[in-house]
Parts: sequence; structure tokens; C-alpha cells
Amino acid sequence: MASLSLSNSYSSVSVFIFCLFLSLLLSKAAEEEEFSEELLLKPLPDRKVLAHFLFESRTPSTQSYGPHHRLYPKAIDQLVQKFRIREMELSFTQGRWNYERWGGFDPISSANAKPPGVELWAIFDVPQDEIDSTWSNLTHALSGLFCSSINFMESSTAYSSPSWSFLSAPAKFEDLTYSSRLRYGALPREAVCTENLTPWLKLLPCRDKAGLASILDRPSIYGGYYHSQRLHITSAEFGSKAMTMEGTVLQQTLTLVLQPDVQISLNHSGGRLIHPSWSLGSLFGRRVTGPCVLAKSSNVLLELESYLVEELGKLGGEMLTLGNSDGGYESSVFNGVLKLSVVPDEQLKLVKNLDSRNNLQSFSILYKYSVEKYSKLEPLDVGISWKLPVFWRCLEAPFHASRFLMGSGNARGSIAITLRSVSEILQEVPLSNQPDCVMRVVIFQVVPWYIKVYFHTLQIYVDGEPKPVSDVIQKIHVSPSEDRVSPGLMELALAIPCNTESAALTIEFDKGFLHIDEYPPDANQGFDLPSALISFPDLQARYYHVGDETSNGSPLLSKFQENNPVQLYTEVLLVPLATPDFSMPYNVITLTCTVLALYFGSLLNVMRRRIGEEERFLNSKAAVKGGLVTRLFTKISVKIRGKSQVSPSTSSSPSSSSSLSLISGHKLLRVMLVIVIAVLLHYSLND
Repeated sequence: MASLSLSNSYSSVSVFIFCLFLSLLLSKAAEEEEFSEELLLKPLPDRKVLAHFLFESRTPSTQSYGPHHRLYPKAIDQLVQKFRIREMELSFTQGRWNYERWGGFDPISSANAKPPGVELWAIFDVPQDEIDSTWSNLTHALSGLFCSSINFMESSTAYSSPSWSFLSAPAKFEDLTYSSRLRYGALPREAVCTENLTPWLKLLPCRDKAGLASILDRPSIYGGYYHSQRLHITSAEFGSKAMTMEGTVLQQTLTLVLQPDVQISLNHSGGRLIHPSWSLGSLFGRRVTGPCVLAKSSNVLLELESYLVEELGKLGGEMLTLGNSDGGYESSVFNGVLKLSVVPDEQLKLVKNLDSRNNLQSFSILYKYSVEKYSKLEPLDVGISWKLPVFWRCLEAPFHASRFLMGSGNARGSIAITLRSVSEILQEVPLSNQPDCVMRVVIFQVVPWYIKVYFHTLQIYVDGEPKPVSDVIQKIHVSPSEDRVSPGLMELALAIPCNTESAALTIEFDKGFLHIDEYPPDANQGFDLPSALISFPDLQARYYHVGDETSNGSPLLSKFQENNPVQLYTEVLLVPLATPDFSMPYNVITLTCTVLALYFGSLLNVMRRRIGEEERFLNSKAAVKGGLVTRLFTKISVKIRGKSQVSPSTSSSPSSSSSLSLISGHKLLRVMLVIVIAVLLHYSLND
């Protein structure tokens, strides 16, 4: 009995030690894996609202942490490990970002404003001869994961390899030349719907059941003016820095531009229209009822950009005071101009440099709300109520870019890219009036193989006057297209004087001819030319805090402080190509089938018929069917005519023989006629 009790005590101790060890491992995993969620709200000058969701998941390196995860999605980890991805970005976009009204000089527009359709780029850490096959397999995996047509980028005619102009993918690793391992592809006509959003939400630890993702109402999202969901992966799993750097970071962003219900506050004051009041409940139909329990941090941020702050100050508004002598809080921001529905927990002041030498700065205000303080009984419903009409402009890029087609007909044409300066922005830069001030502009353009671009026809105009290409272009790289093999690629680095009012770039092309099997079902609509990417390397779209404040563990504020070049996308062009008469093949097929049916039908009918047997059968059938009256009438008619009764069998033999000879002649004539017709038809079709 003593030995039995001793063994039981040993087993209980071992079970306790095992449970303690398992709890330590789980606590370590919980500390190392992180998930955070944030929502940024910003009123826009054109009476709309920007809502930007950021969900960030971090996991240590697999070599030190293992392949099992609690928060990080397993599907993404398998993609990174199988295809050895260093960096990848995938975006689904509906609509086009309005750089003139929604901004072009801030981190949101530079990093999250994407072209319509699907855009994918990836950097691989595989041998050079395996990159194309790895890209093909990756497109198939992503197509199945997000229920889309990403696998159409599998063909070599649908992707390219930029050298240095694609600044969205900076070289972050010294042991990897990203230009040789970078692949880029786009599908401008790809439709975006809930089938793409649902698998995107399934990558979140709480999905859309809790946290900030719970307010994502599908009709509100797809009923807005702009919608872009983005997936960005950065991995340090491979290479020499795999053990020294953090493992993999997954960033999921959802950028929306929504229109508040204007019927709620269409009030006029002095003949001027007041901005409509809005809140989370009015925009999404839902309120935030608490954070995701697995999130390390969950915040809602409200930004008032610099030009709006200036206008509010001119109208005599007073800044928000978070605390007062009574220990309470004031609920008004810029008293007399606008009012916040919820008092913020913290106020931050962001500074942005408008030039590379920090000579000019702009200040924005950021109000922070901690979601941990709210629940279902007391939900968070951030909003703004406007009391006076306020008009301001957004912070724009130094140039507005536009692209269009020139020429007519289905044989040839020209592509034109124009840059129109924003005089208000350039005038505020102190160095813009100096003669040696130069603005660098990088252009990245991919054209399909059936758009045969003649790069020697490149012409550049500055302020309406033609300029030598060598005086404006600092660097150029072109890759001519190859029929049904690879698309055309053009990378340009321009140096434009800062006081330039406008600049234009034109290049001529010929339109190729496609095989009938290569046309889409809606060929008469035209063919899409992907958006061009225009970057300004000298200008950085970044914010930083006033004083010694840090990002306070906020991934969104950390992204604001990163050095991202100002960049924008042009329009998607619709190029009409020469299309054949798709009804002609149908007519040819119908006529051919009709002639063949007549030919084989007549031939089989002649070869299978038995004329003699048919006549004997019909005569015997007529004799059997004849009654008594008929036979009497026949005999009487024979007696009257003086002819003898002849049996049908004996009388039909000579006639049948003569008819057989006649029928055989007709049969031979028919066969010969059909053969002649078939030979003539064969030669006519071949000609």
C-alpha cells in the first residue's frame, strides 16, 4: 500500500510539473506573439470621411519559436515558408483615390492608395532560375486563398521585374538584391466583392466577431466611394539576419472613403453649407463594443489635418482641454466650431516636413481613444458635430499626375503622362524659387505585349516647350515587349525644375493583332492598360511627434514615422483594339454543317434504298387491300378492253426489270452529282 501511494504521489507531481511547464510555454507564446488593432478616422474637405483600419500580427522566427502559432494565421505562415517570401503585398481596390480632394502628401495616401483592381508584388529568397515558377505557384495559392483570379498573373505576359523604379518595395536586406528577385503584376479589371473580404477577415484572431472588425458592415463598405483592402508581409526568416531580426510581420489594412448621411444636417448658415455630422454608428450602422480579447492594444484615432486646424483657429475656436479644476472633462473641441461626441483619452500633436531639409512644417492634431474602456453596456461611438461651415484643402503632392491616350483608329496611338504643379504647395517650399532647385520624379509603367511601344519616340515637354531627353532624364531603363512572351517595361528618373508649371511625356505605340482565342468575351469594350506609378524620392510622407514622445506601442503611429516616398497612381487606360467579326465564324460553321448534312444525307439515302423490293411491296399491299367490288370492277374493265387478266406477279416482272434499270441509272446520276458538288465545295473552301 505504501508503494502504491508513493507511485501515486510521483504521478501527481509529474502531472503538476508538466502542467506548469505547459503553462510557462503558453505564457511565453502569448508574450512573444502580438496582435494589435487600430482605426483612424479623418474628415475630408469634400464632406466625406476617411476610415482606415490597421490590424498587425507579429510572430518570432520559426527557428527560435517553432511552427505552431496562437495568434498568427497559419495560412500566411505556410505561404512564407513554402515560397520563401521576404516581402509581399496584395491589394484589392474598388474605385480610384482622389489625390486632389483626399490628399497625396500623407502616409495613408502614399502607402495605402492603390490602383483599381488587384495589385501584387513579392520578393523571393530563392535561386534566380526558380523565381518565375515560385511566382506562378504563389499566384495559384493566393487565388484559392482569397477567392479571386490572381492565377491570371501566372503567365509571363502578366507580370514584370522592375529594376529600381518600384519604390514601394525598398531593399531592406543587404544580402539580397531585390531588383532581381522582385516580381510585379496587376489585374485592373478584377472585380472586388465580399468573397475577397471574408477570407481576409478570417486571418484575424477574432475575425469579425469582436474588436474593431465587428463594425465592418458589408453594405456600408461597398457602398462607399473608395474601398481598398491590403495585405503586407515582411519576413526575416531567411538569409543571414534570420536569427537577429524579428520573424514575420503581417499588416492588414482596410481603407474606406464613406459619405455621411447628408440629410441629417443639411443646415445653412449665412448661405454656406455646413459639413454633415457623423459618427461610427451612422457610418457603419454599428458601434464599437469592446476590443478583441487577444489584442495587445486596441485604439481609435481621430485626426484633424493641418489645414483644418488652421481654419478652425481662424474661426476663433478654442482647443480642447482634457481636464479641468473639477476633475471632469470638456466635451467640445474648438468650442463654437465643432464638437466631439466622445471625450478623447489622449491628445497628440503630429509634425510633418514639407521639404527634405525640414525648412517647412505642418501640424496635425490626433485624438486617441482606448477601446479597452468600453463594452456592450457602454459602446464607443466617435463622431463629429459641425456648428459652423468650414472650408479647407488637403495636403497634396507637389504635382498632379494624369495619363491619357492620343490618336485615333485601331492601328496606332500615343500615351501621354502630364504633371501639373500644385502652386500652393511649391510656393511654400523655401527652395522652390532658387534656380538650382530640382524636383526628382520617377515613373514606372508596364504595358501589355500587344501595345508595341516605340521607345525612341519619347518626347518631353516642360511648360509647353519641347526639351531634349538627355536634359531632363537622369536615368532610364526599358524592356521591350515580346509577342505572347513578356510585357513592356519603362522606368524613368526625371529632374524637373521646382518652378515648373507643367510637364508632359509622350510616347508612340502600335496596336497588335490578337488571335481569336485571345479575345475576352467583352472584346469590344477595350483592353486595360495598368496604372503608372509616379514617385517623388526627395519628399517623404511621414509624421513625427512633438517632443520626446514615442508611438506608445501604436503600430499606426509607428507607420506614420517611417520614411515612405510620396507616390501616386495614374488612371487605368482603356485601349481599343481591332476586333474581328465574331459572327462570321458562326455563319461559316452553320453553312458548312448544312452542306455536309445535305451531302451525307443524300448519299446515305441513295445507297440504302431498295427500289425493286419497295415496288413489289407496294403492289402486293395494294392488291391485298382491294375488296370484292374493286376486283369485279377490274375484271369488267379488262373484258371491255379485250385484254386478258394477268397476274400481278407475271405482269410486274418486265416492268420491274425496266424500272430497276431506270432506277439504277438515276442512282448513278445522283451519286455522280453529289460527288461533283462535294469536290467543288472542297476547292471553294480551300481557296
